[in-house]
Amino acid sequence: MKRGKRLGITYSAPMGLWLTLFFLIPISIIVIYSFLKKALYGGVEWQFTLKAYQEMFNPAFMKVLWRTLWVSVVATAITLLLALPCGYAMARSRRQIFWLALVIVPFWTNSLIRIYAWIAILSSEGFINELLRQLGIITESLSLIYNQRAVITVLVYVNIPFAILPLFTTIDKFDFQLLEAARDLGASKWKAIFKVLLPSIRSGIVTALIFTFIPIFGAYTTPLLVGGKDSYMIGNIIVDQVTKTRNWPLASAFSLIITLLS
Repeated sequence: MKRGKRLGITYSAPMGLWLTLFFLIPISIIVIYSFLKKALYGGVEWQFTLKAYQEMFNPAFMKVLWRTLWVSVVATAITLLLALPCGYAMARSRRQIFWLALVIVPFWTNSLIRIYAWIAILSSEGFINELLRQLGIITESLSLIYNQRAVITVLVYVNIPFAILPLFTTIDKFDFQLLEAARDLGASKWKAIFKVLLPSIRSGIVTALIFTFIPIFGAYTTPLLVGGKDSYMIGNIIVDQVTKTRNWPLASAFSLIITLLS
């Protein structure tokens, strides 16, 4: 019994060490710094204060926080709505490996390259505007980039594989004979999906929700590159507070908010 307990401790030690070094210690530093005073030239002074949390209620910061929540909820909802039929189609297909490769392989490239590709697609002289001009649909370029819509579009694109994969895995294990039985008992196709399929894949939906909402809520690069003045998000505030105003306590307070909300 004691030997088994020692083996359990031995096997769990690496994971415990990893969690301590890369989660507990950083979170503890963030919590401590958020209650300290900002030093004159950056860093912190070891003096307890709630000023960082008071500054968070600045109307400008609160506006960005609510915008971040709004963009995160909308982008996550769109991602799930697109990922569900994709996961369903992949699970029903006989060419699952092929479709999995189509989902995964493009995301082996650097995320910055993919974001810049979207800039080329959405810009005033980009693919979409040029195509519409050639078709005679528009005469002036549409404003497709440097706004909130562009941020949501790119966030959905960047994060949709993290929703498709858990949904596909869960749907692939689902017994589709249950859907056929529901249809035989008089349920319509959509009613069978909502009453039988969706409740059965709840765990996959929750996993997809978590895997998409968390990175979207903390997004920094996408709003910076494709967003405009109305697309500033909380991740951008944190970076600015660290690199420009050098207000580490306020950056720590916002980081703690992201951790708690996600």
